[in-house]
Amino acid sequence: MSEPRADPPQPAPEPGADPSRSASESPRVDSPRSASGPPGADPSHPAPGPPGVSFIDKAAYVVAPGTAVIGLLYYFGSVYTDAYYTAFGVPSTDLQLSVQAYLAKSPEAVFGPVWFLLICGLAVLLVLGRVGHVLARPGKEGRRRTVCRWFLVVGLLMALLGFPVFFGYRIPLPLPESWWGTRYVPPLVVALGATLAFFAVRQRLQRSAGNPDRHAVTAERMWSAGGALLIGLLAMSLFFGTSQYVADSGETDAWTAIEGGHVDSLPVVVYSRIAIVHHAKGITHQDMGTGKDSYRYQYTGFRLLVKSPSRFYLVSHASRYADHLTVVLPDDDTVRVELTSAVR
Repeated sequence: MSEPRADPPQPAPEPGADPSRSASESPRVDSPRSASGPPGADPSHPAPGPPGVSFIDKAAYVVAPGTAVIGLLYYFGSVYTDAYYTAFGVPSTDLQLSVQAYLAKSPEAVFGPVWFLLICGLAVLLVLGRVGHVLARPGKEGRRRTVCRWFLVVGLLMALLGFPVFFGYRIPLPLPESWWGTRYVPPLVVALGATLAFFAVRQRLQRSAGNPDRHAVTAERMWSAGGALLIGLLAMSLFFGTSQYVADSGETDAWTAIEGGHVDSLPVVVYSRIAIVHHAKGITHQDMGTGKDSYRYQYTGFRLLVKSPSRFYLVSHASRYADHLTVVLPDDDTVRVELTSAVR
């Protein structure tokens, strides 16, 4: 017979321990994995990852800039349209054009200034980037400080000299008045001055980066606020100059259409119950007599400028800059207007 298996000796209970506790219950020893984790962390539930970006947040990155662009296009389209029809003596408020009509007018109006500003901005950034690269070389700290001071002073002076133009003041310039770009020089001077001053501010902030001094941190915040103001001044000057160009472009296109005989407008034939009194040149009329048709008078030679909900705005194909007139007819049962194709 085999001998009975002896149980291993049990350790003596610790002083103050509960004697009713079973000897088989040994103290719990944490695994190395749980011991290395942070206090209070459950190893069976991993730490949550970084919060994901929702679809709304992703769409905001696209919708917000798109809304700003659409707002700018609508504004420039309205400026162009108002200037164009004002040259004909037509109030733009009477036309009640849709948002789509204003947006359709804006790309052609802003293409020229946007292209010009992009080219100029690229040239300025390349030059300033090269200057910053040269000043960042070792041993150029003194020259860098001097150049930044000059850029800051000259930039602020240029911004201050051109700033009165935003309030309607004319600044005398050594340029001929007949040159088309004379009135755009002050906004461009302000934009260039703001760019030079902002370059000096950026150089100052890069030089003071990493300084833990409390006074240096306060000064850095002030310089950062000044840079933000310069960016706002740059945007305002570019916006003002572009608005001026768009308004001038609308007026110029109107006079070009007048001198060209409105070849792009639709020819119309006007039938009226009563005789139309006008002073437009090149209009022929014919009295159809009293007959079955109640529209007795027929007028040819008009071209349709624009149609509002309650009026027809007509121009003559023979009118030019000196004798241009816009004939306004009501849109009621006294007048019937037939549109024909603009055959060239």
